[in-house]
Amino acid sequence: MTYTLTLQDIAPVTHDTYQLTFNRPEGFEFQAGQATELTLQKEGWTDESRPFTMTSRPNDKHLEFVIKSYPDHDGVTEQIPTLGMTDQVTAADPFGAIADRGPGVFIAGGAGITPFISILRKQQEDGTSGSHLIFSNKTDKDIILQDMWQSMPGVETTFVVSDQKDTAHVKGRLDKEMLRNLIGDTGQPFYICGPGGMVDDVRTALKEIGVAEGRIHTEDGW
Repeated sequence: MTYTLTLQDIAPVTHDTYQLTFNRPEGFEFQAGQATELTLQKEGWTDESRPFTMTSRPNDKHLEFVIKSYPDHDGVTEQIPTLGMTDQVTAADPFGAIADRGPGVFIAGGAGITPFISILRKQQEDGTSGSHLIFSNKTDKDIILQDMWQSMPGVETTFVVSDQKDTAHVKGRLDKEMLRNLIGDTGQPFYICGPGGMVDDVRTALKEIGVAEGRIHTEDGW
């Protein structure tokens, strides 16, 4: 089924990431962490659909997306900053992605944070605590919703920055030794989302420090 969404608000989150708020059509139901295919209803773009994760909670009255724009890709995300109030997109039925399996360690790289926004917001709403977010970015200015994460009760947050020497956050790349130092209980759920190479590397590192395969959850593993 296809749903028509009308843009109600668009605001920058970082230098290249935007938060878009749409009306929520009747019958559009989803689980925290799920995505949908969006198609811009603009001339020249109606045949170009791309998957984006809902960052609103499943019971919110609106639909929200946090989308990183890639101007050098000459694609759908390049158009995001040009959208204005009342512009429309179509959305397909929600699908797959990462589901909420309870408190655990959430490991995100860049825009891979998006499914965790909805999941951790829902856990907060439910009164669930004990999750640890490990969020890796190239520079401080790339950290999406930093203030929200730092003020979210019940969630421990670790920001990892790889390419900025003067960062006040953990400096370096997510490798086996860093993960070993950051996590405690290897028997809890581990969620990973980010670029393909990062997901593969983190999955391998977690296994090497004793995390069982069945405890590791990624978008391609459901």
